Amino acid sequence: MFWRSVVGKLAITILLLVSFVLFVLTIFLLEFFENFHLDEAEKDMLQTASKVSDMVEQYGDSPLTIDTASRIKDPATRLVIYFPDGKTWVSDSDDNGLSSISKQWLLKQTRQKQVLEKNQKMKKQVALPDHKSGALLVGAPINDRQAGVFVFQSLSVVDQTKAETTKIIFLAAGIAIILTTIFAFFLSTRITSPLIKMREAAFDLARGEFNTKVPILTHDEIGELAMAFNRMGRQLKFHINALRQEKEQFAGILSSMADGVVTLGRNGEIIVANPPAELFLDAWDFGNDTIISNEKDRRLPAELNDILQEVVQSEKEVSKEINLQGRTWVMIMTPLYDQSYVRGAVAVIRDMTEERRLDKLRKDFIANVSHELRTPISMLQGYSEAIVDDVAESREEKNELAQIIYEESLRLSRLVNELLDLARMEAGHIQLNKEDVKLDEYIQRIMRKFKGVADDNMISLQLHNHLVKDHSYFDPDRIEQVFTNLIDNAIHHTDKNGFVKVTIDNHGSKLSVSIEDSGSGIPEEDLAFVFERFYKADKSRKRNSKKKGTGLGLSIAKNIIDAHHGMITVKSKLNHGTTFYFEIPDES
Repeated sequence: MFWRSVVGKLAITILLLVSFVLFVLTIFLLEFFENFHLDEAEKDMLQTASKVSDMVEQYGDSPLTIDTASRIKDPATRLVIYFPDGKTWVSDSDDNGLSSISKQWLLKQTRQKQVLEKNQKMKKQVALPDHKSGALLVGAPINDRQAGVFVFQSLSVVDQTKAETTKIIFLAAGIAIILTTIFAFFLSTRITSPLIKMREAAFDLARGEFNTKVPILTHDEIGELAMAFNRMGRQLKFHINALRQEKEQFAGILSSMADGVVTLGRNGEIIVANPPAELFLDAWDFGNDTIISNEKDRRLPAELNDILQEVVQSEKEVSKEINLQGRTWVMIMTPLYDQSYVRGAVAVIRDMTEERRLDKLRKDFIANVSHELRTPISMLQGYSEAIVDDVAESREEKNELAQIIYEESLRLSRLVNELLDLARMEAGHIQLNKEDVKLDEYIQRIMRKFKGVADDNMISLQLHNHLVKDHSYFDPDRIEQVFTNLIDNAIHHTDKNGFVKVTIDNHGSKLSVSIEDSGSGIPEEDLAFVFERFYKADKSRKRNSKKKGTGLGLSIAKNIIDAHHGMITVKSKLNHGTTFYFEIPDES
């Protein structure tokens, strides 16, 4: 709106100021000119009265005096002469308003005695006999003769002159106001035009358009303000870009961190959280049946908020381990300061599940290795002591003990070799010697190797061959090791009259193999651990308890398949059998 704009306010201010000054000046001028015209009229009339008074004093009431008086008076005035001999002469006047003046009315005026008796000059505004108009009365005495000269002039003449003067003053004031209005708009526009451009530029800056520049139209303070505004825009652009880069860098660092990071307000509101921290909070919300309707309303859970309040109150770092949804988290919460005031905290959350699992595996590995080594070492020690102490008297008994010692040493050697192989595999040092393999001959050779063992145990060993291509490219020794572990496990966990079925297929770009048995199966709770080191089936589910394994076969098989960039899985149902399935890329 115009009246609310700077242009309007400045123009109205100038206009009101000039109008006030002109108003005061007009009042003083009108007052001045009104008094001026009265004073000039009285002065002229008093001068005329004095001249006539001198003439009467010199020539008396001669016709010359009357004639001269008639000539020197103003036609709009009326002259009255009181001669010393008591005669009175009243002149004519062009002003009809003065026609009512008579000798009797004049003698009634109180101040005429001031002229006739006291020989003093007088001037006075009087009301004429008709009471419709006023007149200006001036009198001059004739020295010590009880005579005087009076001059009358109607106030309408003075009023007319005053009206003309007033008209001129109002005309001049009107012209001054018009010129002032034009000047005010010009000046305000001249001053506010750069301000308007700066306002538009400020709006552009608020919208993020930092390349906006204000034109420098003048070299005064407004021009300097425009230069400072442009400099401010450049600095804002520089600092905003720097802040944006810092923010992007900070966001990139947060999002790429493996640890969760959460920035918290003093009252528990979540300000910033990276993806790992979101996973932790989602797991917490799920575990506590918390429903968040709005991301902005999300607050720290009550248990974690207690830790936050402890950090805020103590102003010290607090560390806590949290078990949630089967995973282990370690949270380190540190206070954030705004100078000396604690404004919140930052929490670093690390998923320690894998570390704890590895710790457990390390401990289990040591326990399992100790257990596996203790048995053959104890047997070696016991049977060797029996031979040394001559417990076995006959040669046959000694040979039997020596045979047991030999078998246990082989078992111990096999355990150590498998541990070394597994360590090399898990360290990434496995070396594959891939070559082009004729699949049919390769599978038939493996099946023949287990044919005798299966027949001895009265188990049906079946092969279902669905080969499309005759050749495939892989490490035959390592894959044979996988076949050996899986088929041997299947035979050992299958009862008499059961079956072990091997199915091989190379449709598409993968070589797929499944080994199915009708054995005792694996409990569902154990399926997730069958590829761990030293996993063994329960003794009650193992048909041939005399032949003991090391529990490393499946772990080695998984590492071999992983080295071929393949995958291996297992499906099993207790008392219904087990199926191992693996596939590797067919690079032939």
